[in-house]
Amino acid sequence: MPVNTLTLFSIVLTVAAYGLARLLAVRFPSPLTTPVFLSTVMIILVLAGSGITYQDYTPAKEIMTYLLGPATVALAVPLYHNRDVLLKKAAPAFWGLTAGTLATVVSAVWMTKMFHLTEATAASAAVKSVTTPVAIEVARMIGGDPALAAIFVMIAGMFGAMFGPWLLTVMKVTDPFARGLSIGTTAHGIGTAQIVQEGSLQGAVSGAAMGAASIFTSLVLPWLFPLL
Repeated sequence: MPVNTLTLFSIVLTVAAYGLARLLAVRFPSPLTTPVFLSTVMIILVLAGSGITYQDYTPAKEIMTYLLGPATVALAVPLYHNRDVLLKKAAPAFWGLTAGTLATVVSAVWMTKMFHLTEATAASAAVKSVTTPVAIEVARMIGGDPALAAIFVMIAGMFGAMFGPWLLTVMKVTDPFARGLSIGTTAHGIGTAQIVQEGSLQGAVSGAAMGAASIFTSLVLPWLFPLL
């Protein structure tokens, strides 16, 4: 199969898998039918079954990754529409985001030490709740492994998207602002993609929290990590 045809096939496969996963999530709501998780499983199965390697899939991945830029900028639209609510609740949001970010960092480092993992693993896990580009750079600053940090980021985002909204519901957290803030602080872009399906306010708050958590982590973690 020519490269251009294979790339087109991979893009169509990805979009179709996500669309099907969205339909299944509506029909059979469950953490296991979370679109990001379910579509990932579908794509892996199809690629493995058809003999398409990750290297073959890479050109399609790069095209879709490039489109993340405009998609991220598009988050400014719900931010603008909900600016009054964001400004009104800026103070409690700041304290909630600070507590949530510190909790994700401290718990990750303490868990790695509890299992007697290496210092590099601890440093890589500490950045798990921020977006990948920031996590890679901060991991380098504190002695972590960028590749391992990216893996931890993906795992945190996937689990946050799958179980975060469900856990908030179980804990009877129903306020849209609080739900968006929680997911954005702990599950970055993957979680934001999931919580925005609940409403524009949740998506706007989650997007703002994702950015703020990345900034806060990059400023604080190089000083905090040696103390843990």
